[in-house]
Amino acid sequence: MIDSLYIGATGMNAQQLNIDTVANNLANVNTSGYKRGRTEFADLVYRTIPLPGAMNAARAASGRMGMGAAVSGSAKMFGAGEIKKTGETYDLAVNGAGFFEVVLPDGSLAYTRNGAFRVDRDGFLASAEGYHLSAQLQLPPDAREVRIAADGGVFAKLPDETAETQLGKIELAAFGNPAGLSSLGDNLYGATEQSGAATLGAGGDGGRGQVQQGFLEGSNVKLIDELLGLILAQRAYELNAKVVQASDELLGMANNLHR
Repeated sequence: MIDSLYIGATGMNAQQLNIDTVANNLANVNTSGYKRGRTEFADLVYRTIPLPGAMNAARAASGRMGMGAAVSGSAKMFGAGEIKKTGETYDLAVNGAGFFEVVLPDGSLAYTRNGAFRVDRDGFLASAEGYHLSAQLQLPPDAREVRIAADGGVFAKLPDETAETQLGKIELAAFGNPAGLSSLGDNLYGATEQSGAATLGAGGDGGRGQVQQGFLEGSNVKLIDELLGLILAQRAYELNAKVVQASDELLGMANNLHR
């Protein structure tokens, strides 16, 4: 009876974290490049219990009873989101696999699918948070008709020149196991031992997607799936709460027994 209280409590705690994950997905439904999270569960340790008739057996038989559930981790689902046209020169989307590589203030590298870039005051192409692309692409102030090709090549027309001039190239990062990336916040991910090191290459090479100028990738959150998941998590939470309530009622009955 006491075990059921703790088992129900572990289930409620796990489902609360599940609801938190769904809530975060719904909150980021309009965040460019956001990848939905998924809560993963695991059963807890097992306790050995005697089986019926074991006392009469020559050799005691035993079984195992689970002691509840817990959240084993939270994984990111890197399925593609819808690519939407914005028409902005420095809005970039990756049509396929790959990440943009940016440099954080401490000099470390991070990776993102959010291609909403802007030119900062020094002429560098940077994210909305001010993180420069690792290519350190700097545009001249007099550059006109900036064009970014599908392979990441950046071209522009300069004064007194009729032909385009290549100013640099945006390379995409690929990982052997993208699901192993760690979330850093601000739509950024960091490489880990599970993800493997990043390998840079041109768009369209080595299985990488192509860069699309004037487009942004939306989140891959599907409202219907998240709402269904929210309902299931809520019902599971309620059932675990009923287990705790039933156990409490049984304990109350035992306490109120009179001789």
